Amino acid sequence: MSYFVEMKDITKVYDNGIIANQAVNFSLKEGEIHAIAGENGAGKSTIMKILYGLEKPTSGEIFIRGQKVNITSPIDALRYNIGMVHQHFMLVDNLTICENIFLGMEITKGLVLDRNRMNELTLEYAKKYDIDVEPNEVCRNISVSVKQKVEILKVLVRGARIIILDEPTAVLTPQETDKFFQQLQLLKKDNYTIVIITHKLNEIKAICDRVTILRHGKNCGVYQVKTISLNDISRLMIGFDINHNKGKASVKRKRKILSVNTLEIVNNRGEKVVDNISFDAFEGEILCFAGVEGNGQNETIQCLAGLNQNYRGQIIINKQNISKMSIAKIRSLGVSYISEDRMMQGVNQEDSIMDNLINYKLNKKEYVKAGFINYRKLKAEAVDLLKNYDVKYDNLKQPIKMLSGGNIQKIVIARELENEPLVIIANQPTRGVDVGAIELIHQKLINLRDKHKLIILVSADLNEVFNLADRIIVFYNGKITAEITDVNNLTEEELGLYMLGLKKQNKNGHINE
Repeated sequence: MSYFVEMKDITKVYDNGIIANQAVNFSLKEGEIHAIAGENGAGKSTIMKILYGLEKPTSGEIFIRGQKVNITSPIDALRYNIGMVHQHFMLVDNLTICENIFLGMEITKGLVLDRNRMNELTLEYAKKYDIDVEPNEVCRNISVSVKQKVEILKVLVRGARIIILDEPTAVLTPQETDKFFQQLQLLKKDNYTIVIITHKLNEIKAICDRVTILRHGKNCGVYQVKTISLNDISRLMIGFDINHNKGKASVKRKRKILSVNTLEIVNNRGEKVVDNISFDAFEGEILCFAGVEGNGQNETIQCLAGLNQNYRGQIIINKQNISKMSIAKIRSLGVSYISEDRMMQGVNQEDSIMDNLINYKLNKKEYVKAGFINYRKLKAEAVDLLKNYDVKYDNLKQPIKMLSGGNIQKIVIARELENEPLVIIANQPTRGVDVGAIELIHQKLINLRDKHKLIILVSADLNEVFNLADRIIVFYNGKITAEITDVNNLTEEELGLYMLGLKKQNKNGHINE
């Protein structure tokens, strides 16, 4: 069989000796939707970065339509009609949708921009693939799901016939995901070839034709999706069966740990992003903030963690008003914070694994004696912690930026959960990690909840919400549209309606359509 794309014996060894891919073979048929599955550090992102020209292989060959090619940059990739939509979007917020789509390839009429022609082309592609956008809308004002549509239009307008999508549904509601899948089917019908990197195994079944499974940098096989079960995919990815029964006991509310009263947050553009919200939270529960990104839940989290003190209202944690407290003081109350952006806020990328694990301990008496730091004790604890969280690494002095995203996330979570804090603020704790790591992280959070800790969870992954939440507060347009205490009888579709603002509760808890 002749393939549209063939990657043969691709090996990638980094300068520090880490092997990301080892003689990996990967192929694409024209007009298929192909998934790449694998745990973090398995090499799935690396192999796609090589195809897109962001990484250079140590050895191996790439063929497109049977011809050997040398792809050294995204510009080269585009010459071969390969485009990529990254998990973190690359839009310029101050430009319009149309300006972003044509950035770097603007159409001119004489010496001026031909805005009418660019608008026409934007709408032409949007209509063809049922992508609803307004070309003149400024990107800072659009939702996350629309930003994703703009990114797809960017690669389409640039002539891509192979579209690589990195965790494309991570920030979408069920309704938006269904719509997105319909758009992918239209692209497939028009003979586009689509690669999806995803950790959501049910989505592989829903949309994909074939799946390539990687483990430890090696290819574990290519399978027709219709002939392989989700359990088999999971087992091939991580090497063992997942126990989906987490043994989560029913919640029993006890002492109030957190109280938020009439919280109001205005951003630097003078826009009210959180509008007079109030709620309480208790020890021994997992309280989830659900909502499409950009509806106020992240801004609320920033205030709870002390990262933003520019707000009105009152936040009480363990009977202490934290409005004027430093981050260090808030942490001393027993508050830990797992940041949404592990690379910018969770770690210092240039520091070693060891430094990222121990920095906050260096002023603690148990590690300092007569002015000397007990590095032996710190190192032993770091090694135990990394083992406990199944972090794959080379050595403690290794720069943390050299690890896969999932292993970096496990280090952040290990550090933040190590001393069993009273309040754990977990913002997208499993975004972009594999099923094995998700299982581990979920169980750690449940164990802490069962030890009477309070977990505030923000998650765009509705499977995670339903697996973990004892109670759900739904955010829409800076307000709380629903507080759901009976999670077991809630459907994904109903939650999606709350998240989209199409359904809300009134003050008595009743539903307004």
